[in-house]
Amino acid sequence: MRNLVYYVGVTLDGFIAGPEGEVDFYPVSDELSAWFNERFPEVVPTHIREHVGLPAGTPNREFDTVLMGRATYEPALAAGIASPYHHLKQYIFSTTLAPVDNPQVEVVAGDPVELVRRLKKEEGGDIWLCGGANLAGQLIDEIDRLIIKSYPVIAGAGIPLFSGGFHPARFAVTERREFGNGTQVTWLDRVRSE
Repeated sequence: MRNLVYYVGVTLDGFIAGPEGEVDFYPVSDELSAWFNERFPEVVPTHIREHVGLPAGTPNREFDTVLMGRATYEPALAAGIASPYHHLKQYIFSTTLAPVDNPQVEVVAGDPVELVRRLKKEEGGDIWLCGGANLAGQLIDEIDRLIIKSYPVIAGAGIPLFSGGFHPARFAVTERREFGNGTQVTWLDRVRSE
């Protein structure tokens, strides 16, 4: 069965981006970028892969599907890129976005939980929950694994890791890696009650 994995960067105070979606304040190093490109090449948008040293045709390692809310998808669309992760099947959750004329992109107006449960039963790689906070909050019960890139920076305000109501969910750390610039990547698997 496929897992839903929330792979995301976060500040020390729990924000995935600034108030206007900014992420350029995250301290990224060559060491960190090289490791991410090797370990998770599929999370690099298709249109910038060559610029960051990923050869054309670099295979996906973990994910073959990505889920995004409209706000996460908007920057690509505003730049004229209908399929930012053309090497993945992309589902965009929005009740206001028109259908996108690209076979790799499907706009979904319905229940994200229903779609995720269906996708989990299909063959394939894991499903990457890219963002944002509202979608993550709706899918909290379906998230099987968190991969948190914790950057050593405080934002003060911005888009939280999750939004929605109070809904505790337990996860256990399974792996952690620290980089020279202080960034930590932590893998956490859901603790399911028997």
